[in-house]
Amino acid sequence: MITNFKKKDIIKELSFKTGYSMLFSKKLIDNLLECITANICSNELILNNFGVFKTILKKKRIGRNPKTNKEYTIHSRRSLKFTPSRNFKDYLNNE
Repeated sequence: MITNFKKKDIIKELSFKTGYSMLFSKKLIDNLLECITANICSNELILNNFGVFKTILKKKRIGRNPKTNKEYTIHSRRSLKFTPSRNFKDYLNNE
């Protein structure tokens, strides 16, 4: 079992399971990831039986280096939050 799954590994797996060429599988994965990214960036992506991806805004705050105790500003930024569906959680817990 692969723990560090790369895009290249996904392409090989798809090509092996479907019989498609590596080039066609690469185009499929690229288009899928582009579609997912565009939908997540617009605010939210709901995948039935898998979960919800949401963009959240993290506010500006003060951080501190624990080694030196020096404070610095962490700027506001957008972040990604994933909430798994109940079906996905059940699948993970039953396996």
